Amino acid sequence: MRIDLFRGLALWLIFIDHMSPDILTWFTIRSYGFSDAAEIFIFISGYTAAFVYGRAMRESGFVIATARILRRVWQIYVANVFLFTIFFAEIVYAARSFNNPLYSDEMGVNDFLKHPDVAIVQALLLRFRLLNMDVLPLYVVLMFFLPWILRLMQWRADVTMALSVALYVMAWKYDLHLTSYPNGFWAFNPFFWQLLFVFGAWCALGGARRMSRFVLSPITQWIAIAYLLAAFFVTMTWYFPQLSFLMPRRVEQFIYPISKTDLDILRFAHFLALAAITVRLVPNGWPGLKSRWLWPLILCGQHSLEIFCLGVFLAFVGYFVLSETAAGLGLHFVAAICGTLVMTAVAWLNTWYKRSDRDSAFWRRGLGGNADLVGGG
Repeated sequence: MRIDLFRGLALWLIFIDHMSPDILTWFTIRSYGFSDAAEIFIFISGYTAAFVYGRAMRESGFVIATARILRRVWQIYVANVFLFTIFFAEIVYAARSFNNPLYSDEMGVNDFLKHPDVAIVQALLLRFRLLNMDVLPLYVVLMFFLPWILRLMQWRADVTMALSVALYVMAWKYDLHLTSYPNGFWAFNPFFWQLLFVFGAWCALGGARRMSRFVLSPITQWIAIAYLLAAFFVTMTWYFPQLSFLMPRRVEQFIYPISKTDLDILRFAHFLALAAITVRLVPNGWPGLKSRWLWPLILCGQHSLEIFCLGVFLAFVGYFVLSETAAGLGLHFVAAICGTLVMTAVAWLNTWYKRSDRDSAFWRRGLGGNADLVGGG
């Protein structure tokens, strides 16, 4: 329930950050520290993937578990291609209907229109992406290597975590990266972001339990609070230049740039500090998980792939409406509320369909078990 809650929260925050990057981000964690919702989403993805498929690997073996993981990889890949198609059509329609080339330039559509034949192939190879679609290609790559990560985890979990750290250091030292089309690099460098994914898997397979006493200790909690406050004051200097006196020149030279592409260590540490405080405030069995107010978040978290894709689509709709109407703060809030309501409604519909499928399967099994009685009657 906690995983679903915070995964749903990450999806909502990503939607808001994409829809209103200038106003509503003041109501997300992005404006108050080094990390944002992307770190939450990737960590939870690694945690849940290891929790589910790690058990499958123990019970069914490496081959069966790998087949199931690759099927999930295929599902994510197809979702990425489908989202690319719909998102592209949405952007082109908005740009041409309102004669505003800004949308095509900002979202990367013009690069596609110059050489569509080449761009389609590059999109299928995950090298060409529209703006705000960078998480899914990263997820495809990380999930593709999950069978070998789990196999190493079963052998030596701590050694696997150490190897992940070593890859992170090597990527930083030798500037390892994946290129994008037509130029540049992946916005989420897998050589760096794998650290967060593997850390989530490590926590799911016993790491979190082993370090729980350390995380919940008063010393760790105070260190986490101090780091979060320091990050808060640093980020405030970005938005309010008059506070720049709080940042000594040597400190600036030491910490900047804080790269999101390469998952800067300060971002990773900020996520760890947030996680340590969160584990303390929202323990296992927390009564608030039964609250009706949190139910929409939990529901969206249970259907993360579908809701992420829908959120990307809705974010551009909201961004388009707010840009064309020169909306104020009130309309920004209305757009955010409408978007989250649609996401919640779709998540509820998915849950209803799955429950209906389970009930139908149960009925069919029951009918098959009583076939002799039916025939005899």
